[in-house]
Order: sequence, then C-alpha cells, then structure tokens
Amino acid sequence: MPIRRLPPELINRIAAGEVVERPASAVKELVENALDAGASEVHVQADGGGLSRILVADDGQGLSADELPLAVERHATSKLAPDDAGDYDLLRIATLGFRGEALPSIGSVARLSITSRARGLADAHAIFVEGGAVGAVAPAGFPGPHGARVEVRDLFYATPARLKFMKSERSEAQAITEELKRQAMAHEAVGFALDLDGRRTLRLPAEAAGDEGRLARLGAIMGREFSDNALLIDHEREGVRLSGYAGLPTYNRGNAAHQYLFVNGRPVRDRLLQGALRGAYADFLARDRHPACALYVELDPTLVDVNVHPAKAEVRFRDPALVRGLIVSGLRHSLAAAGHRASTTVAAAALGGFRPQSYPPPRPSGAGFSAWSAGGWQAAAAAVQSIPGLTEVSARAEAPDGDEPSYNPGVAEPPGAPVFDPVDFPLGAARAQVHETYIVSQTRDGVVIVDQHAAHERLVYERMKGELSEGGVARQALLLPEVVELDPAEAERVVARADELAALGLAIESFGPGAILVREVPALLGETDVAGLVRDIADDLAENGQALALKERLEEVCSTMACHGSVRAGRRLTAPEMNALLRQMEATPHSGQCNHGRPTYVELKLADIERLFGRR
Repeated sequence: MPIRRLPPELINRIAAGEVVERPASAVKELVENALDAGASEVHVQADGGGLSRILVADDGQGLSADELPLAVERHATSKLAPDDAGDYDLLRIATLGFRGEALPSIGSVARLSITSRARGLADAHAIFVEGGAVGAVAPAGFPGPHGARVEVRDLFYATPARLKFMKSERSEAQAITEELKRQAMAHEAVGFALDLDGRRTLRLPAEAAGDEGRLARLGAIMGREFSDNALLIDHEREGVRLSGYAGLPTYNRGNAAHQYLFVNGRPVRDRLLQGALRGAYADFLARDRHPACALYVELDPTLVDVNVHPAKAEVRFRDPALVRGLIVSGLRHSLAAAGHRASTTVAAAALGGFRPQSYPPPRPSGAGFSAWSAGGWQAAAAAVQSIPGLTEVSARAEAPDGDEPSYNPGVAEPPGAPVFDPVDFPLGAARAQVHETYIVSQTRDGVVIVDQHAAHERLVYERMKGELSEGGVARQALLLPEVVELDPAEAERVVARADELAALGLAIESFGPGAILVREVPALLGETDVAGLVRDIADDLAENGQALALKERLEEVCSTMACHGSVRAGRRLTAPEMNALLRQMEATPHSGQCNHGRPTYVELKLADIERLFGRR
C-alpha cells in the first residue's frame, strides 16, 4: 500500500481529537485562555450538553484585530516568547496554555466565533471559523470595555464519527460542571458563573486570595461540611510547597471523587496523589472509605513537565518521590496536630437519629405511667427510687465536704488559687457509664458520648506504634530461606528498597535475575505467606512508589492486638477510670477515630439538644 500525504484539514481534525475529546475539554481550553488573559470574571453558557452551543465570556486582556487571525492558526501563541538567543524554553511554562492548539482544534471540528476588544482600544472585532475554514476579520459589537467572547456551535459536526461516541447531554453537562468547578478551585480570586440550557447552575463570586478565600471557595464547591471539617495544609521542602485542605478522617467518602490535586494552578490527575493519600490515611480509614482533600503543589516550572499530553491533564515530576513524601508527611503532620478532634458530621448524624419517629401507642394498664420504664403506671416516688445510679455519687467524684476538686487532687494548691472545673476540659467530666459501653461526659456547652472500647483501642494502638518505631521491628529468621520469583523489573525495584524493608523487619537480597531471597520476616506477622507479601510489595512499588503492603500488614497486626488488648464493651468502669480515659484521649493524636475509621466519640452541643426538645 503506497504512503500518502494527508490533506491539511484532515491533519487538523485528527490533531483536534487529542485536544478536544468532549465538550468539557473545549470548556477547559477556553477557560484557561481566559485565565491566562488575566480575567477576573469568567462566564460560561452551554446548551445541549455543550454539543449545541458553548459560550465563554471573560473580562481579560482581549485581542486586537491583528491578533484574531493568529489566534486561530495552529501553533501560534502569545504564551511562549524566545530568549535572547531566539530559543523557546518548554521547560519553564508559567501559563496554563502554551501549545497554540485549542482554538484551531475547536475551529476545525465546529463553528467557532471570537469577538474581542483589546484593553485600551475603542473598537471590537470578530472572526469566524467553520470546519477549519477561516473567515475575514470584521468589526463587531462588544458589551464590555475589554475581554473576549468565544462561541462554539455544533461541536463535532465536522467529525460525525466522534459525535456518535458522545454520552448523553446530561452526562456531558455534568462533565462541564465538574471541569468548571476544578478551575474555580484552582483560582479562588476569579469569579465564575455557569448556565446550562438557560438555567443558572453555578455562581461563585471572587474570593480574597489566600487560605481563607480558598477555604471559602472549597466550601462553596465541596460543601460546607468539608470547610467545617478541613485541616489546613502548609508545608515546604526543597523548594516544593504543599498547601490546601484535607478532611478529618471521620469526614470520609465512599469514593475518591472528592480528591483534587493542583500543580502550579493547573488541575491535574495523577496516580501519585492516590498513593500518597492511601499512605497518609492508612491508620485511620477502612479500605472502602476515602478522604476528601484539595491539595496545591507549587514548584519551579523546570521541576515538572506539563507537556506530557496535548490535553495537559497529566504532569510528570522530575522527583516524584519528593512530592509524594511531602504530601504524606504534610498530611500526617496536620492530622497529628488535629489531636482528638472529630468531624461535625458525627454529631449531625447522631442528632438525625433523634428525629421523631412514629411508634405504636403504649398498651394501657391500670397503674400510673412512668417514663423511666417500658411500661406501666407507677407512683412517681417509686419510679424515681427505682432508677439505678440516680442517688449514687456522680463520676465527677465530689469531695466529701462538697468543695469542688481540682484537676489533680493529690497535689495541694495554694490558698485562694482558682479551682479548675473538669467540665472545662475538651472532653469534659465523666458523669455516667451507659450499658457498660458508653461514657457520658459533660462539657461547658454540651454533652460527649464516648465509645470506651473504640477510644481505648486507638490509645493502645498509638502506644504500640510508638514502641514499634522506637525499638524497631523484631525479626524472625526463616528455617529455610524462601525464593520468590518476580518479573526482573519488579525484582529490581524491590531489591532497591532492601534497606527500607529491613527497617520493617523483612530481610531480602537479590537471588539472580527475577528472583528474591527472603531470609527474615517480622516476628509480629507469625506464620505468613512470604511470597504473597513480596508480590504485594512489588505491586505497591510499581503503582505508588512505596512499599505500603508490609507496613500496612504490621499496622494491621498492631491494630488487632490493640483491639483485643483494650477495654472491652461490657466492662464497668469507675469514675477515675473514665476520667483518665478522657484525659488520655485529649493527649493522644488521632484519638477521634478508632483504627477502623469509626468515630470514638460524639459531641452534642447544648443548643442542638435544646432544639431537639423545642426549647429554641
């Protein structure tokens, strides 16, 4: 078969398929152009899922009449400039766009019109492109002092094959909404608006630049619950800065849809983020739960390659281990700083359980009604006397003379010193134990209910992890060293991490191409599938660049041991024991959730309780 040169219009349509995959791709490219032009407001309209019509209007720098023809010419851009030697540096990209492909690609598969007035000019002009055919520049009206209005009609009409593979209009509209939200999360100082089929869908006013404005924007997009339960992230290492917000472990989701990564203001999708989050939250979440976060990485443009794909949705870091390590350490530091804090959604879920339900009326009987029992009519005095624990000394352990005790009764305080009330502690003073499982404590402005087993399990687990890190992992030598066969590339990756694995108790060495010899394993694991463990480690190294499997297994054993060694549900605790548990929780990081990601306590504010009873 002879080799043929393809016509230019066909070449443009093939290239357009890489840049404009769907209507959301066109919106992304046009919005990025607006942001690069310095827009402070970006308005998007889409009809028919973006297939019928897309309009992106901005108040940016605008284009002059001379620039309009160049704007629709392939690989013509204002975002790259030559240096003194006439060379273009593709490693130092400071803008969102730079390839000069977006507008020509859209114009080759749709009907494109650009109307613009450049800043400082009185006249506005427009240009039309239909299926790749470029029209002449003509004067036009423009509503604002400067900016651009880009309208795309009948997307993919020139490539019917691509049109057949589009999803439903509703799915495409959702994709446009998600894309605009990602852009808005990356640029909180810019206002965004979205109308779908004439309906107002999104209105995001410009926020102040900085952490507070960013959190306000994230709350508007990801929900107020996220902003109420988000931890500030701000760390820097070797010229790479990580900022943003991550949700508390007890604020988790059923999928990874609420995980966002931005690199130098560019929304990207990267597997590195998933592995880093898994490593950072491994101690706090069950495998089927996922954290919510929005993380922003800022680094020198020469340390990241954004020219991996025409869509610019993927990046490649020069030192991915540095970025991943920064994300993991930054998240862990912020999670540790949160202490025993649990998410507000836990209390909201608990309050939801108190909503009025319709129950069958109680059976009538011949005695007086008692609210304390399931049943019958009794004398009020008899009912009060039959309540167990009502006349007992409260868990606050009042002094015999009625004076308020200080925090440490064993230490004498100087006369006239202020007396500390235990209700002023974050988790308050223990008042009672319910069903030998739950501790009820009183705070200054509410009530705290603690799951004694889950709370103590976390305390024991954290102590065991500390002992493990301080004393090292005890090893157990195999009677017969085991040889594990792997792919040569996998074996090389595992052997390269031999020192790291040795610190975790796994002693390995190379045993020829594609084979690993295992001599020692962590004693904590007992009898284990050595070959399966090594293969899991190899898979983790290939996917995440970290040997998570061994560490997670060790932590799982510690978690199991902590579970069996902690205070069990059904054990009756004394008042000092309950208060001691509360004080330990306050002093222990991550005590707001157990090892499986469940909350260890629920805090109900007095105002919420009063609303339940109609007192507010």
